[in-house]
Amino acid sequence: MSKPTDIRPVAASLYYLPVRTRVPLKFGTETLTHVTLARVKVTVEDRNGRTAEGWGETPLSVQWVWPSKESYEERFSLMQLFCRWLCESWPRILQRRGHPIETAHDFLHDDLPRFLENFNKVEREGREPMPHLAALVCASAFDIAMHDAFGKLVGRPVYETYTSEFMSRDLAAFVTPAEGADVSFNGKYPCNYLSAKPQAPLKAWHLVGGLDPLDTPELRGDEPNDGYPVLLGDWIDRDGLKCLKIKLRGNDAVWDYDRLVKVGRIAIEHGADWLTTDFNCTVTEPGYVNDILDRLRDEHPRIYGMILYVEQPFPYDLEANRIDVHSVSARKPLFMDESAHDWQLVKLGRSLGWTGVALKTCKTQTGALLSLCWAKAHGMTLMVQDLTNPMLAQVPHCRLAAHAGTIMGVETNGMQFYPDASLPEAAVHPGLYRRREGCVDLSTLGGPGFGYRVAEIDRDVHFDVRVSPGIVLVRVEQIARRVGSVEQMHTAVR
Repeated sequence: MSKPTDIRPVAASLYYLPVRTRVPLKFGTETLTHVTLARVKVTVEDRNGRTAEGWGETPLSVQWVWPSKESYEERFSLMQLFCRWLCESWPRILQRRGHPIETAHDFLHDDLPRFLENFNKVEREGREPMPHLAALVCASAFDIAMHDAFGKLVGRPVYETYTSEFMSRDLAAFVTPAEGADVSFNGKYPCNYLSAKPQAPLKAWHLVGGLDPLDTPELRGDEPNDGYPVLLGDWIDRDGLKCLKIKLRGNDAVWDYDRLVKVGRIAIEHGADWLTTDFNCTVTEPGYVNDILDRLRDEHPRIYGMILYVEQPFPYDLEANRIDVHSVSARKPLFMDESAHDWQLVKLGRSLGWTGVALKTCKTQTGALLSLCWAKAHGMTLMVQDLTNPMLAQVPHCRLAAHAGTIMGVETNGMQFYPDASLPEAAVHPGLYRRREGCVDLSTLGGPGFGYRVAEIDRDVHFDVRVSPGIVLVRVEQIARRVGSVEQMHTAVR
């Protein structure tokens, strides 16, 4: 049944915000030293002709979404081009009116696969195609902007709109239970699976990168002298950290074990309580993880006890790598991350032995909410993981964690790798961009939508080029594109 609040997009704008990291961040076999964020503004219209603007933003983290031997420049340029195709096509594709979850679900399920297939035919004929995860990340900024705009149009915070008051379809229209599970989504809406009282403040997880110096002997002499900590102990002391996420290699068991022990000892010395391990999706055999965990249990039981969960040791493509992981999850909770593109893959993961899901807004707000509902209904534990989100991208990321009911807080590390990138936003939301007493504080977020308070943030996005601390912002409206590409795309998705 239609509702007067049902929306459709009528315009979209795209902006790029490049930033450089103050220290390098290792992703699998690659190292990130800079990233460009896609910022999107979407204008929506309801059935009565009322309009509102919403904002969405996500880092185009090429190394994470598209691991490949292709050059970074080639992959990045393709992701930028895909964002441009989306921007040009967004109002034409999403013609069906509805709540953002309804319209985005239909797009993600019906249109995005064909959209990506045609893009790869036009731009990647005979070459490695851009993967679905990369396409999701590009689409996420548009999806987030739709949710923000809807909240503004109805005058509610976004998490008050996931109800039957605004949605015409219940969850049964989008997700189905696992076979044999005593679960029904009939008459249920996302609000039924969200925390009645959002967590605030949120425990903050600090990322210990594979290249980060842990103590003075590991210093190389080229570390930044910019007033921010460098050594792990200094970060823990300054921010009062209690939770540390440890990046491991996944293909060097000796290094991984030694790294775990060393970080664990520093954590104990400086008063941190919890650890999690990220094996970077490079492990192909559960025994690799089991051997490290068992040895740690026997030789360093306190450090073993501090490990709250294990994150995504195994390859991205879950369907192509159906590894039985029950032996790992028997030792520690095992969370899907890169493999969990949508609820259907979460369903597959659960059957293979995964016990938790790491949600990310960069895989769309809509997809994160549907995965959240499916996972909670089936007794799986949740976490919200970072993609090193600065600026506006930090807001939906932390809001999801506050409402999801995570195993513990939220991973947030933008303040480690490019803290000055968010200075204009931090002036309005200081607790969101600086960790204090081991937490981030969302109390300054307010008003309809995601509560960005964009009008108060001194970052003018209406100039073609804007220089702010650490930022160059480029507005993309007149898009230079290959002749015929966008028109072919429109034809493919009609």
